[in-house]
Amino acid sequence: MAKNEKKYVETPLMKQYYSIKDKHPDAVLLFRVGDFYETFGEDAIKAAEILGITLTRRANGAASYVELAGFPHHALDTYLPKLVRAGQRVAICEQLEDPKMTKKIVKRGITELVTPGVSINDNILENRENNFLASVHFDKKRAGIAFLDISTGEFLAAEGSFEYIDKLLNSFQPKEVLFQRGRGKEFNDLFGTKFYTFNLEDWVYTEDAANDRLTRHFETSSLKGFGVHNMQLGIIAAGAVLHYLDITQHQKLSHISGLSRIEEEHYVWLDRFTIRNLELFAPLHESGKALINVIDKTITPMGSRLLKRWMALPLKDIDPINERLEVVELFLKDPETKENLEEHLRQMGDLERLISKVAVGRINPREVMQVKNALAAIVPIKAACAGVENPALNRFAEQLNPCDLIRARIEKQIVADPPTAINKGRVIAEGVSEELDDLRKIAYSGKDYLAQIQKRESEKHGIPSLKISFNNVFGYYIEVRNTHKDKVPAEWIRKQTLVSAERYITEELKEYEQKILGAEEKIQVLEGKLFGELIFALSEYISAIQLNSHILAQIDCLLSYATCATSYKYFRPEVTDATSIEIKEGRHPVIEHQLPIGESYIANDVKLDQEDQQIIIITGPNMAGKSALLRQTALIVLMAQMGSFVPAEVAKIGFVDKIFTRVGASDNISLGESTFMVEMNEAASILNNVSDRSLILFDELGRGTSTYDGISIAWSIVEHLHEHAFTKAKTLFATHYHELNEMEGAFPRVKNFNVSIKEVGNKVIFLRKLVRGGSNHSFGIHVAGMAGMPKSVIKRAEQILSKLEGGKEKESLSKPLEEIGEKREGVQLSFFQLDDPVLKQIRDEIAGLNVNNLTPIEALNKLNEIKKLTGIS
Repeated sequence: MAKNEKKYVETPLMKQYYSIKDKHPDAVLLFRVGDFYETFGEDAIKAAEILGITLTRRANGAASYVELAGFPHHALDTYLPKLVRAGQRVAICEQLEDPKMTKKIVKRGITELVTPGVSINDNILENRENNFLASVHFDKKRAGIAFLDISTGEFLAAEGSFEYIDKLLNSFQPKEVLFQRGRGKEFNDLFGTKFYTFNLEDWVYTEDAANDRLTRHFETSSLKGFGVHNMQLGIIAAGAVLHYLDITQHQKLSHISGLSRIEEEHYVWLDRFTIRNLELFAPLHESGKALINVIDKTITPMGSRLLKRWMALPLKDIDPINERLEVVELFLKDPETKENLEEHLRQMGDLERLISKVAVGRINPREVMQVKNALAAIVPIKAACAGVENPALNRFAEQLNPCDLIRARIEKQIVADPPTAINKGRVIAEGVSEELDDLRKIAYSGKDYLAQIQKRESEKHGIPSLKISFNNVFGYYIEVRNTHKDKVPAEWIRKQTLVSAERYITEELKEYEQKILGAEEKIQVLEGKLFGELIFALSEYISAIQLNSHILAQIDCLLSYATCATSYKYFRPEVTDATSIEIKEGRHPVIEHQLPIGESYIANDVKLDQEDQQIIIITGPNMAGKSALLRQTALIVLMAQMGSFVPAEVAKIGFVDKIFTRVGASDNISLGESTFMVEMNEAASILNNVSDRSLILFDELGRGTSTYDGISIAWSIVEHLHEHAFTKAKTLFATHYHELNEMEGAFPRVKNFNVSIKEVGNKVIFLRKLVRGGSNHSFGIHVAGMAGMPKSVIKRAEQILSKLEGGKEKESLSKPLEEIGEKREGVQLSFFQLDDPVLKQIRDEIAGLNVNNLTPIEALNKLNEIKKLTGIS
C-alpha cells in the first residue's frame, strides 16, 4: 500500500484487500469481487491508464475513499496481456469459496502471479517466439545463467565470462531477468538497461538452496544425469528460477522434465554487436527487414521458435551441419516427400505448448482434440521419414511416438467438435458413462416429455388452452384458463390464482421436476470428473509428446530451408575443417528481396585464407555496396553453419568459431557515448576475443574521430590482426581511408580490393562488383550530387578537393566561390566589393563602432557621416 493512502476505519473488504496486497506490493492486484476484477489505490490509477478503463472512487470507511477501477471477470484474457506487456507484474486474487455458502466475507487468495517472463496465457505469448525467463548469478569474473520457458518446458543453463553471458542474453532475448538483490548497477553496466529485471533475496543464490530446489523438483539425488553437475554457477541460476516459480504460485511443473546444458564449445560465438549489426532478429531501421523474416518459412510455431535458436546458435561441428544439409538436399530431390510432410505438419498446431497446458491443468476440451489430431498426423510423418534413405530422418521415424492408446481414448471419450470450456455443454461422448447418458436423456429430452404430458392432459380433460410452464417459486406447473377450470380433476393441487387463470401442480410433475433440475448439475459435475481423469491419463505422455514436438520442430526447420532453397535459388554449401572461405556469386539474402522491381542483385566472389589472403582491404565509393558485401559474407557463413543452403553458387566454408562485426555505429547519447566510443568498444571486444578461426568484419572504422586519428587506429588494428602471434583471423576491412591501400606492400597476407564504378562524363555508375586493387578516391562528391546537394556546394567541394589533392597550401582554399565567377543558389551577392576604397572606408567606420555605448544622437550623427562618405547628398 502506498504511503499516501490513508487508513481510517476500513471496511472488512478493504481490510482483506490490504492484507493480500501487502504480500505483493510490487504487483498490480486484480481482486475478484463478484463478477468483476477490481483494482484499488495506485493499482487502480495504473490500470485505468494502461487499460483505458474508468477510474472512480469508493468509500473505505469513515471519512475516507480509495480509487477504484475494474473490469468484468470474463474479460481477463483481454486486459491481462495489456498489463503484462506494459511491464507490470499482475497478481490474480480469486474468491476461494462460493459467496452463497458463507455469511461472512468471502475467503480470497492469490491463485497466480503473472509476470513478463512467467505466463502460460495464450493472449500474452507470441506463438512464434519463446517467452524466456532468465536468471543470472554473478561471480567475480564469471557468471551463471539459466533460461526457462514455462509455456514449453524448455530449461537451459550455462556459465562463462561476462561477454559470453551477454551474448546469450542477446541471443535468447528473455522477457524477464532475475538477479541477486543489490547487483542492479553491475547488471546494467555489463548487460545494458533494455531487459525487464527483478531482484531476489541473497539466500536464493546459494549453492545449497539451488541444489535442494532442483533435486526436489526432478526427484533425483544429484544433477549428474543432466550433465550440469560441474556447472555450479549455472546450477545456482537455475535454482533461482524454480524458486521464483514458487513465489509466483506456479506449482504444476511436471512438463519441466530436464535441465539442458548450453555447451559453448559447440556453437559459433555471436556477440551482441554482431547480432545487431547483421540484423538477424530485428532490422536496424524501421524500413528494413531482419534475416529471420526472410528465411523463416516454417509451418508450426514450435518450428519457428527452434529456427530462431538455430540462428542464435550456429553449429561448429561439421557432422551435424552436414547431416542437416543432407536432409535439405533430399527434400529438394524428393518433392513428394517434402509436400507430404508439409501437409501433415499443417495439422500440428502448437503441440509443444498444448502439452505444457496439460501439465499445468489449463487445457480445454477443444485443445485436447487438437492434441489428438496432432498425434494422428504423426503416423504418416513417421511413415514418410522411415520410407526414405536418410539416417537423420530414419532416426526421427524411430523416435516419433503416435501415442496410440491415449489418442484412441481421446477419440472415444471426447465429442468430435467440443466446446472450449468444460462447463459450456456436451464434451464427453455418448457411450463413455451409462450414468451420464441417462442424465442427458432426462435433461435434454425433458422438453419433449413435458410436451407429451401437456398434449395428453389437454386431450384427456378437453382443455385446449392447457400449458405447462416453470417459475422459480414453485417449479413446473399447469396453467388453465378460467373458462376451463371446471374441467380440472380433483387430484390436481391449486398453487396460484391469477385474474384470468389458475395454476396447478401434480405428483407426476413434481417427480419429473426433481429429476430434470438435478440432472443438469449432475451432468456438469460428472463431465468435469471424466474430463479430469482423461487429462490425468494424458499427463503420463508429457515426455513422449515433448520429444515428438522437438523432432517435428526440427523437420519443420529443415523443410523451411528447402523451401527457401527452391524459392530463392540457394545452393548447398560445403562445410569442412579447412581454414579458408571461398564464396562465388554470393548475394545478400535480405537486400536481394528489397531491390526495385526489375533490378537484379550483383553477386560477388570472396576468398579468405590464412596463407595468402587473410585480410582484404575494400575501398570504393560510399553507396557502392561495401557494407552489403561485408554483411553478405558473414550471413552466408552463418547460414551454412546453421545447416541451410546459401545465396551463393559456390560456398566452401572452413567452419568459423566466432563472427565479429563492427558495422556502422550510432551515437548512444543516452549513455553519454559518442559514435567513436561505441566504435572503440566494439573493436576492443573483437580484439580481446579473437581466435584462429574467427571471421571479422570492419566497416568504416575510425570515422567517429579526426582523419589522421582514424587512419592511425585502422592501420594499427589491421597490423595487429596480421601480426598476431597465435591467430590468423580472416578479416574483411571496408574503409574510406585510401591510405590503408599501402599496407598491401608491407604485409604479405593483406590484399587490396575495391567495389568498382564506371565514370560516364561527370556521372558515376555503381557497378557493385568487387575487383582486385585499391581505389584512389571516394567519389563522395558524386554521391552528394546524386543526393540533390545544391550545385554551388558541389562546385566548391570539387574546387577544394582539387587543391587538397594537389598538395597546395591551406591559404589557397580561402578564395570564395564568387572569385571564380560562380553564384550560390538562394544567396545574395556581397554588397561590399572590398577592392572599392570608399566601401573599405565605410566598412572600417562601422567596424570601429561600439554599438552598445552609442546614444541615439551619436548613432544619428555617425549615420550622417557615413552618408556623406558615399557622396549622397
